[in-house]
Amino acid sequence: MSEQENQQVTMSQDNTSAFTLTKQENGVAILTMDVPGESMNTLKAEFADEITAVLDDIENDSSIKGVVLCSGKSTSFVAGADISMLAACQSNSDAQALAKQGQDVFNRIEKMRATFVAAIHGPALGGGLELALACHYRVCTDSPKTQLGLPEVQLGILPGSGGTQRLPRLIGVQQGMKMILTGAPARAKQAKKYGIVDDMVAHSILLEVAQEYALKGKPQRQAPQKGMVNKLLEQNKYGRNLLFKKAREQTFAKTKGNYPAPTLILDVIETGMNKGMEAGLQAEAEAFGQLVMSPESFQLRQIFFATTQMKKEHGVADVAPNKVAKVGVLGGGLMGGGIAYVTATKAGVPVRIKDVREDGIANAMKYSYDILSKKVKKRFMAKSEMQKQMSMLTGSLDYRGFQDVDMVIEAVFEDLDLKQQMVCDVETHTQQSTIFASNTSSIPIAHIAAKASRPENVIGLHYFSPVDKMPLAEVIAHDTTSDETISTTVEFARKQGKTPIVVRDGAGFYVNRILAPYMNEAAYLLLAGEPVDHVDKSLVKFGFPVGPVKLLDEVGIDVGTKIMPFLIDQFGSRFKAPDAFDKILADGRKGKKNGKGFYLYEGKKPGKAVDESVYGLLGVTPSSTLNEKAVVERCVLMMLNEAARCLDEGVIRSARDGDIGAIFGIGFPPFLGGPFRYMDTLGIDTLVNKLTQYAETIDARFAPADCLIEKAKENKTFY
Repeated sequence: MSEQENQQVTMSQDNTSAFTLTKQENGVAILTMDVPGESMNTLKAEFADEITAVLDDIENDSSIKGVVLCSGKSTSFVAGADISMLAACQSNSDAQALAKQGQDVFNRIEKMRATFVAAIHGPALGGGLELALACHYRVCTDSPKTQLGLPEVQLGILPGSGGTQRLPRLIGVQQGMKMILTGAPARAKQAKKYGIVDDMVAHSILLEVAQEYALKGKPQRQAPQKGMVNKLLEQNKYGRNLLFKKAREQTFAKTKGNYPAPTLILDVIETGMNKGMEAGLQAEAEAFGQLVMSPESFQLRQIFFATTQMKKEHGVADVAPNKVAKVGVLGGGLMGGGIAYVTATKAGVPVRIKDVREDGIANAMKYSYDILSKKVKKRFMAKSEMQKQMSMLTGSLDYRGFQDVDMVIEAVFEDLDLKQQMVCDVETHTQQSTIFASNTSSIPIAHIAAKASRPENVIGLHYFSPVDKMPLAEVIAHDTTSDETISTTVEFARKQGKTPIVVRDGAGFYVNRILAPYMNEAAYLLLAGEPVDHVDKSLVKFGFPVGPVKLLDEVGIDVGTKIMPFLIDQFGSRFKAPDAFDKILADGRKGKKNGKGFYLYEGKKPGKAVDESVYGLLGVTPSSTLNEKAVVERCVLMMLNEAARCLDEGVIRSARDGDIGAIFGIGFPPFLGGPFRYMDTLGIDTLVNKLTQYAETIDARFAPADCLIEKAKENKTFY
């Protein structure tokens, strides 16, 4: 036996076990979690007996003074609990029992005689962080892969294994609340700053340092001192009451009461802080049970499963994507700059930017520089890493440097002749296999490819603004786009951090096509005298991030209306916008970008107050006659009706893709699950009846799609 083997004794291990306990000569045992057959560790209900047996072994061996809990996976600690467990819960009590089981195990770890240290490299999220919080110390690596957080709120639930109680006690009520309410993870440096971890070290010495902590004995922690004001607020009941009151007001302002989880999170944290740990854990388990069975959590979990499934799919089944090692971007405007940024920083692929002006190239470079410099300033990123990422961007006024690009993404003005010329130029200056991807939002891809010598390489890749934040990308294939081009484009969009959906070519594609009738209906309501802010506030309360009129100001009134002629040409009069809107454009109103739209953009709160002069332009006197429900119904029903047509015509491949596209592309309320899940919830027959009623009393544009009428007759649903 070697000297190293003499120093270690493996106490429990088999091929099916997720936990291995290896005893060191120094009195420390290494407890390794490595779930067989999975790329990342997740906590499962069936592990309870196994971990209990391991804890028994530790408790019964008095020579073990400390335990280092680490992962057998090279890139992650514990990614969270297995969410599929929640689907098996049939009642509140089932889900509550699941939470109680996790609490019991973690409570036992916290009360163990031996000192437990979590050695964290990579993601420690959800139940993974709750497990680490139950340990007496936490040490993490300084790797950019390392992040710690409790993202459960994004699934409509709350941390159910002690997270709502341990995190606020460890780092302070305000910071703890913020992390749990947003679900946003902390990077390694932030985690050290907040006090989530006791130390941050290089990956190479993680286990060594963790063992040193394991031999220290348990810490005597004091309440976190985050300044005198925070101390006054957090360390007495009256201050905490004020804190929670303010937090509830801010939370309701954001959620409009549509999401039950944030309110219950505040209730549970407050219970624990005022009544003690035991009461807090009981409240946590009860709230967890209630939220797991809520319709909002069901829909949010379906979105999670859908996006997870989509990551495993090729653009075309059984057609493998080609590697994209270098990209050209045409156009240095906001879209071009954003596309260059996500390509260089997310996909890690060099970008050659071409523009006709040096200013255009400089602006595109500045887009990335501004975002990255903020990350450096906030210490999310080292300056050396920023410089490395900026070095991926180069520019040119001609096609030099394009001879070896695998993909060219075009982001220039919506001009068909210009785009067709660019296809020809790219085909002349690039490889035979180079993909030409157009970021057009309105021109059919077949038109752009009409004069191409290699039309099979031409595809649409439609991003949403701002590119660095909006998660969706529409991949639009025309009739002769090759399967290889589709699969390669889908995979590359994923590498850019996007969730891509494959869409059939046609006016408006999918997202803009369903958005257009929704926006048009808002316009008809304005012309009927409904005030701008009443229309917008009604839709925001329903769950959209911004109202339709404000959205038009945000994207640009000139841009928002540019797609209409294409839609009318292909689909007829149901897409016709009110004529009075021509007066808005004629008045030079482009929205936020030129400070002149439906809202005022001067003063202390730009974009908050309505510009009352628009009513005069429209020739109406504002006077609300419809309640919020009626405003919402008229706008949303138009969107649902068009979404059904898109699925029926094969514009989108599935109801799942339609839901993801609407949620990630235009902010359809996630808690409703997307247009198709929402139609199922409403009932197809109910939907058809409402549309028919509006068609008879208001206008034929509300006539229900034939596919909806058929579904209602056959009593079918989309899922």
